[in-house]
Amino acid sequence: MKRTISLLIAIAIFLSLACVPAAMAEGKLSVVATTFPIFDWTRQIIGDSDAIELTMLLDSGVDLHNFNPTVSDIRTVNQSDLFIYIGGESDAWVDDALRMGKNENRVVLCLMEALGESVKDEQIVEGMETEEEEEEEEGAGDEHIWLSLRNAQALCRAIADELAKLDAANADLYQANAEAYIAQLNALDEQYAQMTAEAAYKTLLFCDRFPFRYLTDDYGLSYYAAFPGCSAAADISISTIRFLREKADELHLPAVVIIDGSDTRFAETILRESKDQNRKIVAVDSMQGTTSADVAEGKTYLDVMTKNLDAFREALN
Repeated sequence: MKRTISLLIAIAIFLSLACVPAAMAEGKLSVVATTFPIFDWTRQIIGDSDAIELTMLLDSGVDLHNFNPTVSDIRTVNQSDLFIYIGGESDAWVDDALRMGKNENRVVLCLMEALGESVKDEQIVEGMETEEEEEEEEGAGDEHIWLSLRNAQALCRAIADELAKLDAANADLYQANAEAYIAQLNALDEQYAQMTAEAAYKTLLFCDRFPFRYLTDDYGLSYYAAFPGCSAAADISISTIRFLREKADELHLPAVVIIDGSDTRFAETILRESKDQNRKIVAVDSMQGTTSADVAEGKTYLDVMTKNLDAFREALN
């Protein structure tokens, strides 16, 4: 799913690079984070420092998997002092964008590289609806690294280290903020561990895409799902609906799970045809469609993961 940038756009990018970014004009350092989780982690680490201008690139609600950068987006990336991104298949556009910018002073932090051996392969489990391309890609790194509180702790340290190098005058502040925030992430991780240890069921059934492999692995949970996390499929087959319905009945699961904002038709069909008519539909937030408006209204990574904790507790009891 490699994305390329056309010649006309490339020319426009080069012409636009002469513009002076707002952060530079104000004497601030520019930090650009592609997605909401990265943005919010970085925001917590920056704290009260006024030395940095932080930008969330994907702020319109476009899913990471469907994002195509505009000329303005590429300019924002290449005029930054620090650019932070996930680094999975959905970020294939980044390599082309960085080569075009030729900003020798810009620092780039790829979080999947920072995570190193903790990156897991994408996985196709029994019953998933897949296309030939997705089957060939099984084993590629799973890019949904932000949905693990344990990954988040490691990645916040990596971000804090880069901020400290970028702005040495406030290095102690960034490191202290990071450690305070990591303590909150760790406390929530412990709540997840306790919840799953005490849960009546140990299996999640997603009538949707499944981007939560890191989370389920963290707490020893099993799962079934309609699609892989990065699937582009839009329709679910009768055989997949049957498989998921039979699994829900076989395991006597109290609920099925969907991603917040997803179409509920698949889940409703499975529930309608299952033996247990009291089974619920529970929604969790993967934070792939968070907007600048959501941020302005106070949405935070910790708030979302706390709400997800309550949703998973409902799905497992």
